[in-house]
Amino acid sequence: MVRRQLLRAFGALLAAMLAAAGVQIATGAPAAAAQTVDYDASRAGEFRTNFDQAAQADADVTPFVVGGRPATENYSWLVYTSGCTGTLVKSDWVVTARHCPTPSSVRVGSVNRTSGGTVVGVRRAVNNPTIDVKLLQLSSAVSYAPAPIPTTSGEVGTATRIIGWGLTCPFRGCGSTPTVAHELDTSILSDNRCIGINGPYEICTNNTNGDSGACYGDSGGPQVRQIDGVWHVVGATSRSGNNHPICATGPSIYGDLSSIRSWIDTQVGGLPA
Repeated sequence: MVRRQLLRAFGALLAAMLAAAGVQIATGAPAAAAQTVDYDASRAGEFRTNFDQAAQADADVTPFVVGGRPATENYSWLVYTSGCTGTLVKSDWVVTARHCPTPSSVRVGSVNRTSGGTVVGVRRAVNNPTIDVKLLQLSSAVSYAPAPIPTTSGEVGTATRIIGWGLTCPFRGCGSTPTVAHELDTSILSDNRCIGINGPYEICTNNTNGDSGACYGDSGGPQVRQIDGVWHVVGATSRSGNNHPICATGPSIYGDLSSIRSWIDTQVGGLPA
């Protein structure tokens, strides 16, 4: 777990690195092998984050989990999307972040990003016009159980879990990315704890113990909560909630999937019952 002392030490170093590098905003351009539709060009830069600005120099690493632990379950709906994370919501549809590149293929059903599960091609991508959410239609259906999307994401204080691949230290270049996904137990905060949040459509998510949360490699990754013992996906990782370039120094903002459930349902031709 990254401690506050380490974060303070990294702060000065990162500030110098960013200033020297002149980091630029990631474009999130889709791969040629898949078609992207329904993109609202007028909002193209709205969800570019300080996580991704710092990660632009390494296209394979975008926001992840700092201070978490290796996955304790082999989540059937977890999806590795070549530098980002996603969630299977139907047998042939994955939800991730709009600012993530559209991959030519993904790995479904394994917490190991290099083995296990099923590798399947991506046919096309559909961007939500309002928030940082993108749907990936797979070239064929997979047999893994998808994560249900509930009708509401949960009240303030609801216990949730975030999951993803990437750095477990708070800025790019501070370490190598893990092969096995990490998870972190956290909770929903009030909207006023996050800067620039679109309240009706986004979730403000706690940085557990003040030093743990989303960072490079977790973009698009699931925020889940248990309902009657079953994991339901409520959010997709979007950006930091305090506009700070060092991860986990404040809350994170997640796209609220429950708020756009009807849109997802329409795009995928009906979500599972």
